[in-house]
Amino acid sequence: MATIEANTRPARPELLAASDETIEDAVSYADPMVLRGLLYQLTGDPELRSMKLKMVRMGRAETPAPASDEEAAMVRRKAAEFLKSYRESGAGHIGYGPRERLPESLDLIVGTTIKDEARELMMEETALEPWARSLEWQGKPDPEKLEDFTVTIIGAGMGGLNSAIQLKRAGIKYNVIEKNSGVGGTWHENRYPGARVDTPSRGYTNLFGVDFPYPYTYGTYGENQKYYDWVADTFDLRSGITFNTEVSSMTWNEADSLWEIRTDGPDGPQTLRSNAVISGVGFLNRPNIPNIPGMDEFQGQSWHTARWPDDADMKGKRIAVIGTGCTGYQLIPELAKMEGTELVVFQRTPQWIFPTPGYQAKVAPQILWLDRNLPFHTNFMRFKMSYGVGPDFTKVFDVDPDFDDPNTCSAGNKIARERCIEFLESKLQDPELVDIMTPEHPPWSSRPVAVDPDDCVLDSLLQDNVTLVTSGIERITGSGIVDGDGAQHDVDVIVFATGFKAHDFLFPMTVTGENGQTLEDMWADEGARAYLGCMVPGFPNLWMLYGPNTNGGLPVSQYHEVTMRYILQCLEKLILDDKHAVEVKEDAYWRYNRIVDEGNARKIWADPRANNYWWSEYGRTVSQTPFTGYEIWGQMRHPDWDDLEVR
Repeated sequence: MATIEANTRPARPELLAASDETIEDAVSYADPMVLRGLLYQLTGDPELRSMKLKMVRMGRAETPAPASDEEAAMVRRKAAEFLKSYRESGAGHIGYGPRERLPESLDLIVGTTIKDEARELMMEETALEPWARSLEWQGKPDPEKLEDFTVTIIGAGMGGLNSAIQLKRAGIKYNVIEKNSGVGGTWHENRYPGARVDTPSRGYTNLFGVDFPYPYTYGTYGENQKYYDWVADTFDLRSGITFNTEVSSMTWNEADSLWEIRTDGPDGPQTLRSNAVISGVGFLNRPNIPNIPGMDEFQGQSWHTARWPDDADMKGKRIAVIGTGCTGYQLIPELAKMEGTELVVFQRTPQWIFPTPGYQAKVAPQILWLDRNLPFHTNFMRFKMSYGVGPDFTKVFDVDPDFDDPNTCSAGNKIARERCIEFLESKLQDPELVDIMTPEHPPWSSRPVAVDPDDCVLDSLLQDNVTLVTSGIERITGSGIVDGDGAQHDVDVIVFATGFKAHDFLFPMTVTGENGQTLEDMWADEGARAYLGCMVPGFPNLWMLYGPNTNGGLPVSQYHEVTMRYILQCLEKLILDDKHAVEVKEDAYWRYNRIVDEGNARKIWADPRANNYWWSEYGRTVSQTPFTGYEIWGQMRHPDWDDLEVR
């Protein structure tokens, strides 16, 4: 039995007041596989190890589950008994049990043995140690050195806020520059109807946010924004953030080993100096608006989805949506439902749509009750979600050179295509429309679109008030849009769901490093590159969060965290060793990037039929990583000082 600490106030007063019926009702909603591993971790009950399993289909994947209702009932009964016993003991603070038992407990949740290479990453992902990715000083820093050392963080989104917290915990001075009026980054800007994350909410938080209550399985923009406001307020970060201020340029001062950062804000242009800079601007933050003839002639309203007006009233409007990536497919159903709207959808390329059960669903209140009252339920739910995304996630994108199929690139890819088409057929019931909505490129060669199988863009296309145009756009006129067939579509509003400048990292800042070289010049011939996605030779003490070739492999929050842990260790070395600058050596930079390019050339996003931001005009991807989650975790666990120059 797990140890309950004595002489403490109740950790869970809500549980103390709960009836047996409340407990039994709550566990009836729980995931029995999560209960299995959690209870084994807390109690060591051997009967949980011998539970029989079967494979069941969940969305696009097969997953282990109890082999029978009796097996599931056994686990739920044990969970109810545990909670009742815990309630009777006073519901005090409780430990998570022996750490040496944890690997087996996690195996029981996923129904298989987690590979050794991924084990430590997955154990971290439980968030049982919420500060596992923080800095633990290897020596006592000189207080004077700490006082004189400052880091500037650009951006107060997910990555920037985590960086601020980690620096604050380490006792390193920092300031944050944020172009918006509030925190949240992407979710402060993307407030269009239907905006929703496509990563399960439990994995979209930081380790320290494991207990944050998300009412949706996949968070809406509003719920995501609440999380970032919670982070900023809980850790008292707002006083260190300069809002409504944008960095226009950064220049490395070689004589002083400092970055000179030029900003524009309410008080006009200013310059500040910092020992180091962390860019948290991401790469999907600057709207991409196509150059269409006649745009200036349009007499109605128009905007990009990332600039959605707070006072926009779309009821009764004739609306054109240009672009059908993730944003467009989320937006279209919401606009189509609005009273009196007429919608014209301009689709250049259809996207692969993956039915995701519960994508728009609220989390059952009973599950939220368990989050509050069953110790470590949030931790083990987070772990299962993380494993479901998969430490081997990027292997989904592997091309099998021996697989012979004109439409796909591997056996798994073929199964994914068949299931996607099966979904299209079941929703549309029209072979011609199914053909129109079937992409020419293989699944996973562009960003897949998660949708709720019960309510999605496919349902909207069948509505009388929605017109799908696939002939392209000839021009925009004063009253609407002329399509590729010459037909005029009169509209009141044009919405650009056309994505972002995904290849222009750090745009539009001018970043000048050693010897007057700019990042723009360095990346001019082959696109953006970085060592470990975060460092560039000739630009000392500059790191990027979610920089070039970091998309995929790990969910965004985890990538931010492992990168920040790496950065903290670099800063630690500068401070403890009384050094002034650290940068990646050029040979290490190119060696790493050769491996990246060679790996990506064998991935499905290199398929020439795909036309999206996962591939670039440089004949390579500047966004995607070929590495698995555990490979990334291992690469960034500790700096390889042989690859870095410290002076």
